[in-house]
Amino acid sequence: MRNRAVITNVKPVLSDGKYSLKRIPGEEVKITADIYCDGDDLLHAAILYQKEGEKKWQEVQMTPTENDTWEGTFKVDSEGFYQYKIEAWVDHLATWYHGFQWKNNAGQHLANDLLMGSHWLKETAKQTDKDLAKKLSQWAKLMESPASYEDAKATLLSTEVQESLSQCNLKRFPTVYDKNLRVRVGLPKELFSTWYLMFPRSASETPGQHGTFKDCVRLLPRVAEMGFDVLFLPPIFPIGKTNRKGKNNSVEAEPGDVGSPWSIGSAEGGHKSVNPLLGTMKDFEQLVKEAGELGMEVALDMSLRCSADHPYTKEHPDWFNRLPDGRLAVEEVPPLNYQDIVDFNFECDDWENLWAEMKDIFLFWAGKGVRIFYASTPHHQPFSFWHWLIGEVQSKFPEVIFLSGAFTRSVVQEELAKSGFNQSFTYFIWRNSSKNDLQKYMQELTKGETSEYLHPNFFTNTPDILPGYLAQQGPNAFLLQYALAAMLSSNCGVYGPAFELMDNQRFPGSKERYLHSEKYEISHHDWNARNRLTDFITKINGIRKENPAMHNVFNITFTNTDNDHLLSFVRATPDLKNIIWCVVNLDPKHSHSGYVEMPKDLLGLRGKWFNLEVKELLTDETYHWFNDWNFVELKPDRYPLHILKLEI
Repeated sequence: MRNRAVITNVKPVLSDGKYSLKRIPGEEVKITADIYCDGDDLLHAAILYQKEGEKKWQEVQMTPTENDTWEGTFKVDSEGFYQYKIEAWVDHLATWYHGFQWKNNAGQHLANDLLMGSHWLKETAKQTDKDLAKKLSQWAKLMESPASYEDAKATLLSTEVQESLSQCNLKRFPTVYDKNLRVRVGLPKELFSTWYLMFPRSASETPGQHGTFKDCVRLLPRVAEMGFDVLFLPPIFPIGKTNRKGKNNSVEAEPGDVGSPWSIGSAEGGHKSVNPLLGTMKDFEQLVKEAGELGMEVALDMSLRCSADHPYTKEHPDWFNRLPDGRLAVEEVPPLNYQDIVDFNFECDDWENLWAEMKDIFLFWAGKGVRIFYASTPHHQPFSFWHWLIGEVQSKFPEVIFLSGAFTRSVVQEELAKSGFNQSFTYFIWRNSSKNDLQKYMQELTKGETSEYLHPNFFTNTPDILPGYLAQQGPNAFLLQYALAAMLSSNCGVYGPAFELMDNQRFPGSKERYLHSEKYEISHHDWNARNRLTDFITKINGIRKENPAMHNVFNITFTNTDNDHLLSFVRATPDLKNIIWCVVNLDPKHSHSGYVEMPKDLLGLRGKWFNLEVKELLTDETYHWFNDWNFVELKPDRYPLHILKLEI
């Protein structure tokens, strides 16, 4: 009852401590809180944090800003969970010394204040190290004698005492804000990765022939050469035959149609088997091994949906949604009409065994070397399920990364990210090239509370989505799309080779469906093709990898231009040792020029004369900029953007 400090409005806190903040090693965690007390006594506050498993708490002081708001920052050094709490207390030593100085300046007699100060110095000496405690005790003794009044006063006003007391905190009756607050510190790859999605069945060099894992191994050097570090595969499991889809999402399959990989399960097995047309389990393990040797991870789409032929439908019939007459309920929602898919009932009476089996699926593939999992429709399963499952899997494989593929309402995307997904698909794929729209969206992602837990992944296209501004468009539009995805976000990806070979054919009457989508048929690609876009992707990915400023999405700062077709932003490391400045022409059809403003505050140049060496990383040209505003011109037939490296 004697703890007088009040701690409220702590930020960030996710769902009252239910969920963890996300960081990678070396990042900081900034905490703010409203802290106050009755009366005019001075307060101190601190953040206490420790890595789970350690015994000793580390402490960093918080500082007041304005309107009773305090802030403090601590750094996380290694992977794992950190926990933190806040303590605040009335500091009687600081309160006394502040009053002593104020009264002295007012010319008041200070005998009583010296006696009170002696008491507080003795109390403080009990909480500090031996050398400082010795000094405090000596000063306390000096203050107790009326005969040493003038000496005591002079001593207390000395620089030595002021500096010593500034190092002291007299902590008595602290208020503790402890809500089991945690930070999950994951691998750097959670914040920086470059994904390449491909269908193994379309990897064959022979037209019409079903591709295999061995074909994928043959293509690994091509994917690695372009600078991708994640090979992303759609479901590789056996495909059902009941209600199998035909080409272009036809509800009736023709003989020889291969069906959709998302209709999982047949007599050949379910989620722990591979489609025999792709090869064997050993072939898959070899693909994972050889990808790793080239610096790539294999990511699997682990869609938790089934075909009516999945073994689970017979072994555990009560695990599925069913009609009142007992028939399996299928996904008939237009326009996709997934009659080839049946869904689990996560509320069934046997839900505990269902959930346990889902966990075993992920652990099975983690045992095969897979460390990245994609959930294509996680918003169709309970949030509590994902929170539990991700925690269970990462407790055994802490390095596993989960990507959420939920294209749905913002609140749902955010709840899934809080639940544990390490990366999240975003609305970028639908954002047009409006400067204001892009800036506003990036501000929402990187400067609000979502930045504490949602790591965005910007895909240029997906097997389901050919963005409207790529349909029937030429190379300039594709270059611009990749430039925005790769330079705005630290995580990005493409669905290839549809993207780099610039497949721009839209299904008639559809806003975003591909014509002859690989979801429903085998496609033949010229895997040896090279073009302007493949060269551009390779160069961009190399620049991203070589520059640490590109490894964090939350360091983006937009700068001013005098042309609304020019988008300007800076990405910089905290120490400003690596600074990348991008200026993008958002019009793929026309050249644009204008002036961009130097971000002097960001670069610490306010009030200084400067002459910056600016290197253009795409062309290797060098400029010298010494004006507040500098001229640029971008011709989309060459490059849609400048990527400028600054030396300050």
